[in-house]
Amino acid sequence: MTAYILLAVVLILITDFCDTASQLFLKSAINSLDLHVNSIKKAILLAINLIKVPRVWFGFFFSVVSLSIWLYVLTKYDLNFAFSIDSMRYILITLASALILKEKVSVMRWLGIFAVVCGIALVAIG
Repeated sequence: MTAYILLAVVLILITDFCDTASQLFLKSAINSLDLHVNSIKKAILLAINLIKVPRVWFGFFFSVVSLSIWLYVLTKYDLNFAFSIDSMRYILITLASALILKEKVSVMRWLGIFAVVCGIALVAIG
């Protein structure tokens, strides 16, 4: 693997890890609030409460870092290559959901993740 391709993979993996961290922070933040929104007043209160939760800001921060690196990647590499490697985020988010958030992941989902990994491997060697 050339240094040029290796740099792309590393940068894309950084975006994937940042995006995974962002999703974990946002999910844990929203889980900490009462989501019974049945009026405009409650929706406004939910929005105000979300702004006060530091995990929301951490989620936004990691999203901005991910987007910044991704935009750089798009200036240097073909979209079809970058987007294929970027599929790793589905694997990372599923693993993080299972390990950190203790969510259940079905056998079919694990099989789907295996298929994604195989697809990424085919793209990487192609």
